[in-house]
Amino acid sequence: MPSGPLVRNSLQASDPPGAARTNVSLSEPIARAESRGLFSVQGILDHTRAMKGLVRLKPFDISTQEGRSLERYRRAALTTFTSVTARALTVLTSLITVRLTIRYLGTERYGLWMTISSLVAMMSFADLGIGNGLLNSIAEAHGRDDRESLHRYVSSAFFILGGIAALLTGLFALAYPFVPWPRVFNVSSVTAMREAGPAVVVFFCSFALNMPLDVVQRVRTGHQEGFETNLWGAAGNLTGFILLLEAIHLKGGLPWLLLAMCGGPLLGVLGNWSHEFGWKRSWLLPRWTCWDPSAARKILGTGVMFLVLNVCGLFTITVDNIIITQILGAEAVTQYAVPMRLFLLLVSVAMMFVMPLWPAYGEAVARGDVTWVKSTLYHSVGYSLLVFGPVALGLAGFGKLIVRVWVGTQVQPTHALLFGMALWAIFAVFGNAIAIFFNGTNVLKFQVVVAVAAAIANLVLKVIFARIFGLPGVVWVPVLTALPVATLYIVYLQRLLAGPAILRKAQPEKEHHEALVPDGESGL
Repeated sequence: MPSGPLVRNSLQASDPPGAARTNVSLSEPIARAESRGLFSVQGILDHTRAMKGLVRLKPFDISTQEGRSLERYRRAALTTFTSVTARALTVLTSLITVRLTIRYLGTERYGLWMTISSLVAMMSFADLGIGNGLLNSIAEAHGRDDRESLHRYVSSAFFILGGIAALLTGLFALAYPFVPWPRVFNVSSVTAMREAGPAVVVFFCSFALNMPLDVVQRVRTGHQEGFETNLWGAAGNLTGFILLLEAIHLKGGLPWLLLAMCGGPLLGVLGNWSHEFGWKRSWLLPRWTCWDPSAARKILGTGVMFLVLNVCGLFTITVDNIIITQILGAEAVTQYAVPMRLFLLLVSVAMMFVMPLWPAYGEAVARGDVTWVKSTLYHSVGYSLLVFGPVALGLAGFGKLIVRVWVGTQVQPTHALLFGMALWAIFAVFGNAIAIFFNGTNVLKFQVVVAVAAAIANLVLKVIFARIFGLPGVVWVPVLTALPVATLYIVYLQRLLAGPAILRKAQPEKEHHEALVPDGESGL
C-alpha cells in the first residue's frame, strides 16, 4: 500500500448497507475463476457472470483494495462498451455519409475531401506525443491523489499544445497565399479549384482549435472515465452528421460540408470541456499560474518517446503498400490491402478491450496495488488470445469466401497470404495487450529500442522477401520478426514483475506532496 492517505469513500452516506455487499457478490465468481484457471470453461463462465455486474453506473466502494479493483474493472468495462457503441455509430453514419456526399459532390470533389481528411493521420503527430505523456502523468498523480501535481500537469500541457497550435497556425497563414492548392490536390474542375484552398483552411482551423482542447479527453482517460469521453464523442459525431445533412439541404459547397463534419466533433469536445472543467472538476481548469517547467519537461520527455512509438507503428503498417507498388505493381496492392483490412479491423476491435486498462495500470501501480496489476495483465493477454486468436484463424480459413462475397472475384488472396495475415494479427493482439501495460507503467525506453529495431528490420526484409516470395513475403516478414520481439517482451515482463522495479514505481516522487481529494471529487 502507498504511504499517502487513503482515498475518500466514493459511496454516499445515503447508500444502503447492501451496497458494500455488492463487492463481495462480484468478487466470489472472480475468485472461483482464478482458482479454476484462466482457460477452464467454468472459469470463463464465472468471469463472464462477474463482468455483467460491472456494467453499471453506480461506483463501487473504493475505501478497500478489493473495491478499488472492482471500480477499475467497472470503468474499463463501461469504456469498452461505449467505445464499441460509438464506433458502430461512426461506421453507420460514415456509410450513409459516403453515399450522400459522392452523389452530391461528384467523384473529383469527393476525392478532394478524402485527400484533405487523410491529413488527419499525418498531422496527429503534431502534438509531439504530449497527449499520451499527459495521460501517463495524470494516471500517476491520480493514483497518489496529488491534486497539485494534477493541476500543474494539465495546465502545462494545455499551454504547450496551445503554443504549438498557435505556431502552426502562424506558419500556415504565412504559407497559404503562396501554395497552389488546386495543383497540390490535382483537381481540374472550376468548382473544385475554387474550393480547394478554403476547404484546407476549414480543416486546419478545426485541427488547431482541437489541439489544446484535447487536454480534457486526456484528463478523462487518466481518471479512467473514457466512457464519458466516448459519449461526448458520439454526440459530437452525431451532431456533425446532422449538420452535414443540413449543409447538403442548403446546397453548401465543400468547405461548408467540411465545417459541418469537423464542427460537430469540436462541439462535442467543447461540451466535454464545459462539463469537466466547469462543473465536475472546476479546480482543474488550466491556469497560467499553474505552469510548471519541470512538469512540462516531464510531459515532453514522455511524449517524445510515445511519438517515436507511434511513428514506428504507422511506418510499419503503411510502408507495405509502398513496397508492393514499387516491386510488384499497383494492382498487387489491391490483392494485399483488401484482405488486410479484415485483420486490421480485428486488431482494432481487440485494442478496444485492452485500451481502457492503460490509465488503470498507472493508477494501480501508484497506489501499490501490484497484485491487481499482475492479475489484470495475465488475464488481458490470455483472454485476448483466447477470443481473437480463433477469429483470426477463422478469417484465414474462410478469407477467400469472405473477400469474394465482399468485393467480387477481382481480389483472390492465397492461403499463404491469409494465414500469414492471421499469424500477424495474433502477434499484434498479444503485443498490444502487453504494450498497454508498458504504456501505463511508463516502460517506454525498452519499447522504443525494440520498436525502432523492428521497424528497420521489417523495412529491409520486406523489400528482400517481396522480390523472392511476392505478396506472401511481405506479410510473413512481420510474423518472423514478431517472434524475437515477443520473446523480448516476455523476458522483460518476467524480470519487471519478479523484481522490485514495479514496486519502486509505486513510491511518490519526492518533489510532489500528496493531498487528499477534496469533498465532492471522485476518489478514482
